[in-house]
Amino acid sequence: MGLRTAEQYKASLRDGRVVFFRGEKVPDVTAHPVIGIAVEHAAIDYRMAEDAKYRELAVIKEGGDEYSRYYHLPKNGDDLLKRSNLIAASTREGATLVVLIKEIGTDALLALHIVGAKLAAAGHPEYSERIQKFYRHCRDNDLAVAVAQTDVKGDRSIAPTLQEHPDYYVRVVEERPDGIVVRGAKVHTSVSTNTNEVIVLPTRAMRAEDKAYAVAFAVPMNTPGLNMIASPHGGSKKNAFEHPISARHKMMETLTVFDDVFVPRERVFLNGEIDFAGLLALTFVRFHRFTAVSYKLPLLELMAGAGFAIAEANGISRAGHVRDKLTHLAAYHSTVRGLIEHAARTCTVEEGVAVPNTLLTNVAKYHFAHNYHQAVQIVQDLAGGLLVTAPAMEDLDSEATREYVLKYMGGAKGFDAEKRLRLLNLISDLTSSDYGGYQEVLAVHAEGGFEAEKLQAYREYDFKTVAAYARKLAGV
Repeated sequence: MGLRTAEQYKASLRDGRVVFFRGEKVPDVTAHPVIGIAVEHAAIDYRMAEDAKYRELAVIKEGGDEYSRYYHLPKNGDDLLKRSNLIAASTREGATLVVLIKEIGTDALLALHIVGAKLAAAGHPEYSERIQKFYRHCRDNDLAVAVAQTDVKGDRSIAPTLQEHPDYYVRVVEERPDGIVVRGAKVHTSVSTNTNEVIVLPTRAMRAEDKAYAVAFAVPMNTPGLNMIASPHGGSKKNAFEHPISARHKMMETLTVFDDVFVPRERVFLNGEIDFAGLLALTFVRFHRFTAVSYKLPLLELMAGAGFAIAEANGISRAGHVRDKLTHLAAYHSTVRGLIEHAARTCTVEEGVAVPNTLLTNVAKYHFAHNYHQAVQIVQDLAGGLLVTAPAMEDLDSEATREYVLKYMGGAKGFDAEKRLRLLNLISDLTSSDYGGYQEVLAVHAEGGFEAEKLQAYREYDFKTVAAYARKLAGV
């Protein structure tokens, strides 16, 4: 099929998939008042591929074939940098909200390439063959692909088989000659309402008794028994004046239920090989945290830019403490950007695929997450209390109130009331709306929490070498 248009992408979502929003079944996700916004947001990826400004970055040409760069298997640091740049560019087009309909799916495919090769070396070549076939199916048809990894988990202190009921983790409940039947649920499944396929991965390492839970597979979103319960967060009606980001941009998350879903044998990528479950989970994260930091860069750009712009509008840009705060925002953005660029340049190559430097990727992700709330505080401090007390769009439009708003809401020279209110509304949407809250929670939990990032960084750092240096200088 080759590259698809935005309209072809949207048409592909009208396939009878089962999605619920606030308890009601959604007949057409493209026409839904909330999910439809997410569909239009996701279409950014397809529009960029047709845009001369982005086409060279977004599209790979090999011989007479063209396909999305997301599906390009990175061979070196330059390939990883271009992937990172594409992720950042699409997120800028999305007004700081990641598009993710190809980013996350290809993160999983890259991980599956590597683990599939290791499975083949261990005597299971069928998995690698299936993975390669599925990869070509997604690439050649320009598909949007979600990933379901995080199981609902129940009691997190105990293993899957010890849970109160066995379906807190997705598991195989039946083996058939032509495939498997799976049951359970995944949570935090991003973009699932508006993708074509979902790749299901293990969330953790498994023990011998957890064999049924060591499973990875892919199915279309309209597969019988696959039910999505969409999160309503951020779904209230908004106007673009007061909510310049979230009125136009949305990403859906679902509780994704596998109610005895049949998976054809050719779509099964892991089935009981417990030694590879944890490896697959961690390999996916190595790519996905690189993606995560890449799509955080436009968010940090906007924090610094909005902070500077509102300081000018408020007439405080020359104050020493303001410059100090702006310098903090600039350093924060520059540090995260430098770390992720260096992670690409110092990649390793595994099974023919370039893997970002795992230590630097995790340090970058931790630095972003650990400092995000302070950045929000700085921008809110620079903006002032009008973030939550300013007049509404209707007050600016009303003949009864318009003159008061124009007279009293102006700022420094060159910033009339409307310009200042637009800046304030942008910052309010970014930091004090439901969208702002969404971004703050993502900073803490998305792509792994603080402790997961610290643990991975600890594992990757070469403490033995630096300790040997210390002992040498100490004469020990």
